[in-house]
Amino acid sequence: MTATEADLVLERFVSEVRQVVPTVAVWAHGSLALGDFQPGRSDLDLVAVVEAVPDEEQRGRLADLHRRLSAEEPAAARLHCSYLAGTALAEVEADHVTWAHAMILERPVTPVTRRELLEGGRTLYGPPPVGLLPPLLPGQLEEFIRRDLREFWLPATGKPRLWLRDIWVDLGLLVLARATATLRDGRLITKAEALTELLALGAPPHVVRDIHDRRYGTPKPTHRFQRVRRAMQARAFLRRSIERMPAPQDSTATKNRS
Repeated sequence: MTATEADLVLERFVSEVRQVVPTVAVWAHGSLALGDFQPGRSDLDLVAVVEAVPDEEQRGRLADLHRRLSAEEPAAARLHCSYLAGTALAEVEADHVTWAHAMILERPVTPVTRRELLEGGRTLYGPPPVGLLPPLLPGQLEEFIRRDLREFWLPATGKPRLWLRDIWVDLGLLVLARATATLRDGRLITKAEALTELLALGAPPHVVRDIHDRRYGTPKPTHRFQRVRRAMQARAFLRRSIERMPAPQDSTATKNRS
């Protein structure tokens, strides 16, 4: 998949989705928004603002649309889209109809996604995110990041078999690095920047190089022993890093002490 192929798929999707559900806007986030898109490796992460929550008939038609696009356009296999009802734009915790992993799901449009959209979302159709998508409340992004690390990623480190798979090593460590940068500096970083952050955090260099090669280079075959060793090191590093993260500062307590 080239960048041109991805653009053609996005253009076709925008045209056809508007025939399935009343569509207000279509935005791209993730690597498409942050400038780190890698053709053939990056997902096409989208949010479509629709007039109302899709009903069962519309959900079926949306699933048919995504399956047909994936069959006819190989690049569309990496296209994920959340359908955010215009009446629920401010509901950060609410689940929304989503096409991902070749099926219809329901999941939130997270504060991370919302921040990406507000800072640099790519508008494919309709009005841009700023002015339509409500801003995040103070501390909302940081609270989500800490909860995600402690309630999802920390328990996942206790499941050794997961970490034999490339996707868990790649995503787990990149999420940690990007979360660390946001909590420390208040900014979002790309996956390329996250690799540098991982080295600064003390991640095993060969694991970082392994992640880099799968996204930007030519990955080498990984034998069983190497996978087991990599899994042990990746999940141990992730667990240790999460457990050592400082607790958020309590501004009320700080004021009382002063």
